[in-house]
Amino acid sequence: MSIKIRELDAASAPAWDAFVHSRPEASFFHLSPWAKVIRDSFGHVTHYAMAEQDGAVVGVLPLARMRTRLFGDTLASTPFCVYGGTVAATPEAARALEDHAVALRDRIGSPVLEFRRLETADEGWEERPALYYTFRKPIAVSGDDAKDMERNIPRKQRAEVRKGFKRGLSSTSDSNVDALHAVYAESVRNLGSPVFPKRYFRNLTEAFPDAHDVTTVWHEGRAVASVLSFHFRDQVLPYYGGGTREARGLSASEVMYWEVMRRAGNERGAKVFDFGRSKSGTGAFDYKKNWGFTAEPLHYCYRLAPGARIPDNNPNNPKYRLLIKAWKKLPISVANAVGPYLVRGLG
Repeated sequence: MSIKIRELDAASAPAWDAFVHSRPEASFFHLSPWAKVIRDSFGHVTHYAMAEQDGAVVGVLPLARMRTRLFGDTLASTPFCVYGGTVAATPEAARALEDHAVALRDRIGSPVLEFRRLETADEGWEERPALYYTFRKPIAVSGDDAKDMERNIPRKQRAEVRKGFKRGLSSTSDSNVDALHAVYAESVRNLGSPVFPKRYFRNLTEAFPDAHDVTTVWHEGRAVASVLSFHFRDQVLPYYGGGTREARGLSASEVMYWEVMRRAGNERGAKVFDFGRSKSGTGAFDYKKNWGFTAEPLHYCYRLAPGARIPDNNPNNPKYRLLIKAWKKLPISVANAVGPYLVRGLG
């Protein structure tokens, strides 16, 4: 039977997600609720394509078009996500989905098609030099905190976690988006980056009601660090997190990530800790390596329209240095008002 490509709709979402869960190479970011989250949070048009053969799903490809005046026009799999690209049961289904994506790029007039892959680029695709890396490692949690801490995190981080608890830090695990966004907004402003709108975090928690939690670290009644984590199969993925200016002196981030690891293992049986992506040469990159994680390059692959170039919308680009320097000095209220308009094109 020939392979047919059609776009995701509400009726086919259960079959899409069942296929994703059945494929070991698929990720949390291939799940269908991301389509609605991206549309509702940022106003981007999504084109989630599924391949069918003989009435069965044999492949999926999440796609969304990021089109803004400041940062250009890219059809990506998938913006705001670490991993993307095709998930297919056969090479024929993968090729059919890729051909569909190229044809879609040409039809809508987007100059750039981007796949975010763990694997290297296929023939005919251009690949940017390694910029983003992902960090993943196995964890084993038994319920004995002292032994589990020694087994899973390096000595220096263990010492920082113990210091944090001695300083009176405590943690909660819930869906407190307000505490999360307040901490996250201050954290990214201090780094010179625009913040996501609060509705994005709300949309994520509503889209994945049983597959998320917000871990917040408190000091004297104030939230000083917070992170939104996702849960997929036996994996925990702390994804959007940050800390206030006082977090470093309190060892709040160390406590936060240990609490994510401890709870995920004890309460959900997690066996893999996925620390997400970071750019090489950044503090976040070094921080994750110091936690004992090995950097694994992500392969950002491109099919470009004639005359198009690979986008370079990242903070390492020299043309953004002055903007980043100025952004760090903005009042939080101003950064929170302006940031969501800018971040739409920085997925």
